[in-house]
Amino acid sequence: MKKYVDLAALLQNEPEARGYYDMLPDYVREQIAERADGVNSFDSLRDYAENLTRGDG
Repeated sequence: MKKYVDLAALLQNEPEARGYYDMLPDYVREQIAERADGVNSFDSLRDYAENLTRGDG
């Protein structure tokens, strides 16, 4: 799995990750964006989103 420098680079280069991100609830996207430097792959995006939607974030 390719890693990127941050969330913006990931979303720009991975259409699948962009589609997943766009379908997330607003509050989840906002919290992910606050930690954009730590989200550098589709796996990390998905893991973080799942933690947030479970209330573990």
